[in-house]
Amino acid sequence: MDLQGSFHVYDTTLRDGAQQEGLNLSVADKLAIARQLDGLGVGFIEGGWPGANPRDTEFFRRARSELDLAHARLAAFGATRRAGVAAADDPQVAALRDSGASVVTLVAKAHDRHVELALRTTLEENLAMVRDTVAHLRAEGQTVFLDAEHFFDGYRDNRDYALEVLRTAAEAGAEVMALCDTNGGMLPGWVADVVHDVGAATGVRVGIHCHNDTGCAVANTLAAVDAGATHVQGTINGYGERTGNADLVAVVANLELKLDRTVLPTGLLSEATRIAHAVAEVTNVPSASRQPYVGTSAFAHKAGLHASAIKVDPNLYQHLDPVAVGNDMRLLVSDMAGRASIELKGRQLGYDLDQETEEGKELVGRVIARVKELESRGYTFEAADASFELLLVEEVEGVRPAYFDIESWRVITENKPGDEAASEATVKLRAGGARIVVAGEGNGPVNALDHALRLAIGQAYPEVAKFELIDYKVRIVDQGHGTDAVTRVLIETTDGSSSWVTVGVGHNVVEASWGALLDGMTFGLRRHHT
Repeated sequence: MDLQGSFHVYDTTLRDGAQQEGLNLSVADKLAIARQLDGLGVGFIEGGWPGANPRDTEFFRRARSELDLAHARLAAFGATRRAGVAAADDPQVAALRDSGASVVTLVAKAHDRHVELALRTTLEENLAMVRDTVAHLRAEGQTVFLDAEHFFDGYRDNRDYALEVLRTAAEAGAEVMALCDTNGGMLPGWVADVVHDVGAATGVRVGIHCHNDTGCAVANTLAAVDAGATHVQGTINGYGERTGNADLVAVVANLELKLDRTVLPTGLLSEATRIAHAVAEVTNVPSASRQPYVGTSAFAHKAGLHASAIKVDPNLYQHLDPVAVGNDMRLLVSDMAGRASIELKGRQLGYDLDQETEEGKELVGRVIARVKELESRGYTFEAADASFELLLVEEVEGVRPAYFDIESWRVITENKPGDEAASEATVKLRAGGARIVVAGEGNGPVNALDHALRLAIGQAYPEVAKFELIDYKVRIVDQGHGTDAVTRVLIETTDGSSSWVTVGVGHNVVEASWGALLDGMTFGLRRHHT
């Protein structure tokens, strides 16, 4: 890799991103995420701080034999030597040297007050710490980048010293000077001015590392690039401490798709949505639906006016083709939907609802009327595409898909002192020409009903053994009625290869859950039988 000539995309999810509240990564998690990041084509993956904690040390040990990276180089993060100790004798520096990483990113103080108050040393000794550590690691054959911590605040308080830290590191052999907005308080214009001045005054290669405390991390990063930075740092999905770091996907998408700069290997940006969601699964931090470019709502359209325009030209209400980042346009069906929304949604589902004919107009009108009537009762279809498809099929074909007929169901929850409550459900139905009665147990009423329904239907349709409930959401629709309020339940089901969401509504949370379960089973069976 040409470090001097290429543009650097540097991911710090595994180190800085892992500092997010509630985000805890095992070594296996970090290895899995590193493979996904490599699939995006980033140039550098910062694996953590070897020697600072056993988990990161173990990550680098396992990475040597378990990570086969096609695009990225692994970087180890650590600090300059301690005051008064030679770099060769400092255990923390030794951990970086022995990590097996070809790149080391050193964090160094660039703010004079931090040097004196946090490190409790002199400004001269801090420069020596930078010089000695960089030179030692370079002599050991490692590439060195510098993270100038609190650089922008330090620049404001003592510009000359902040610049001297960068010059010292560069003279010792560091190849990139990443300016860190550690407190996240900068704005784009301020960042641009500082980056431009740094480049003009020092001639060093400038990088940028932004936090999102002002909501400007991505904008600040782009401003830095516009001012001359050729190394950008960020995290997948914007993970990070407090309000997070610059979202690396948004940064690279803006650079490639808006500014026509090639910063990833050709074709890999189209993997962005898949990778962002795959990493979210590993971190167990739900993806933000409104996340730019890769969020499920990033190209979702609800208003009828928007749908009417998209019917003519999708680009009228989209800033780019979502395929560029591996995402899809979505049309949300709701009580705000107009005829164009229903027509386009039907087309996505394989139905030609031609409004040029009287029959088509009448059909679309019936669908709109049903959607609005059901949503007035608490249903929502914008998040429950499967339930909407069943509704649409019923209107188009005149009959709702039916693979079983429910005779009755009941559920009992019993609690004995000292024991956890247990639920038992009984389901009676007809399927495959037979009457089936099944009881199922679960750790709650919905789990018991799901188990009983699956057992019963499975006698006629064995494929339901693949179906699994993977998400369950409850929402009180009319909160003013307290425990007598209408409840809405959304259930996500998977068959191992794809998933679908259904909705149920009722005054009883179990009744609402039952409705969503039935839709989930019906939709899954229809998918397997058509």
